[in-house]
Amino acid sequence: MRTKKILIALDYDPTAQDVAEKGYALAKSMEAEITLLHVIADPEYYSLSQYNPIMGFTGYVDIGPLQLNVIEDLKKASQQFLNQTKKHLNDTGIHTLIREGGFADCILETAKELKVDAIVMGSHSRRWLENIIMGNVTEKVLHHTSIPLLIIPTKKQA
Repeated sequence: MRTKKILIALDYDPTAQDVAEKGYALAKSMEAEITLLHVIADPEYYSLSQYNPIMGFTGYVDIGPLQLNVIEDLKKASQQFLNQTKKHLNDTGIHTLIREGGFADCILETAKELKVDAIVMGSHSRRWLENIIMGNVTEKVLHHTSIPLLIIPTKKQA
């Protein structure tokens, strides 16, 4: 019998810890193998003033004009973020992956490549249903996969 697999897609939003914990609980209940995925889509995102560090990640707040080593630095920081998440979940058997490209496309491609049984991701809208209807990364993944998708509606704290 094939081992079940769960893909948990995480970004640097402060709600990522909640998404990771809920995805982890689902995977454990299914006795599934877990892969944490982080997608690097736009290096300038990490320099925005509204960027909030979480789980011990301090980020690259002073990224100015892009330099050749920025992507490599972001990959290292992303790996630290995923390692910190893995440590937080207290499970050394968790796999981690970092991909570059569009968020939704990378999630979909990775899920297909790994032949996962479910995808777990968060939706950061305060109006979750409106965001699904109006379109975003979650909506694109939802409409372009036949793999079961667990969407964790995460609301930013007021």
